[in-house]
Amino acid sequence: MQFLALVYVDNEMLEALPAGEPDAMMRTCLQHADALKADGKLVGFQQLEDASTAKSVRIRNGRTRVVDGPFAETKEILGGFNVIEAADMDEAVRIAAEFPWARTGCIEVRAVRDVDAVRRRVGA
Repeated sequence: MQFLALVYVDNEMLEALPAGEPDAMMRTCLQHADALKADGKLVGFQQLEDASTAKSVRIRNGRTRVVDGPFAETKEILGGFNVIEAADMDEAVRIAAEFPWARTGCIEVRAVRDVDAVRRRVGA
């Protein structure tokens, strides 16, 4: 079963860390990713560019509106994601708890929906 681990970061907390600590966390993160990949537990992962580079697109009443940034009502912003393979939610949460970014943000774990099952259901 696949799970998406969304990595939210609090830039204020990261900036408050001692010099070199964010890079040390990244090294740990990449080593952990390599180990999970070798164990068949990590399908893939990516980091996202800073939220200041984002655009949000909304269509309402047939009109498209594009605005700068995600404008989330939170200090934590989406910084990246991991697609992990786990037997169940408990294992996925255990894996996510090993990510160093849980110390300075939040790791949201969500099951990935089976799109092929959805296609069959809707006849697409």
